[in-house]
Amino acid sequence: MTTRILFPTHLYQARLGDIDPGELEANCLSIAEDDEAGQIWCDENEFPGYTSYASLTDLPWRFPIFADVVAALDKHVAKFAQDLCFDLGEKPLRLEDIWINILPEGGIHTAHIHPHSVISGTTYVAMPEGTSALRLEDPRHQMMMAAPPRRADAPENMRSHVYVKPQVGDVLLWESWLRHEVPMNMAEDHRISVSFNYAWGG
Repeated sequence: MTTRILFPTHLYQARLGDIDPGELEANCLSIAEDDEAGQIWCDENEFPGYTSYASLTDLPWRFPIFADVVAALDKHVAKFAQDLCFDLGEKPLRLEDIWINILPEGGIHTAHIHPHSVISGTTYVAMPEGTSALRLEDPRHQMMMAAPPRRADAPENMRSHVYVKPQVGDVLLWESWLRHEVPMNMAEDHRISVSFNYAWGG
């Protein structure tokens, strides 16, 4: 008898590169303080903390450190695309969006996907002791209507949800259809990250 493993879900984790986390954190906090449009959007949409997602679309152009971040991300995304055996032809993956997330104590980011993108991810800028991990959901979960729960000792690749606790300076990449969320930040200090999407062609 043979049991084969089909249709795996890949998660890429690496160190971002030679980017000073302290400098990146200072830039993120300064941008958040000055971004009135972003602050207004967060208030109007009851977003906990701050995100530049709806207000600043040109971080790499405005701030040199973000240009350095994107240069590092481009290399990681190219490597991950190879791991995924993507046949990109002559249309490379390109950065579509990049934005700052600052999550205060008690803040959450509910489960979601990133439609219209191919690879999404986050690099971690400030992860205080006790802050929340990233929660990833088995993409088949909604189809398992009659399935029993997994045992507590199930291996990671058999679990319905996987929690990943990255370190400052890490970058995580996944395919954009993978549902994920940030549970409640239980730390007193801000959890700071920079998220991004890569699209194909265009």
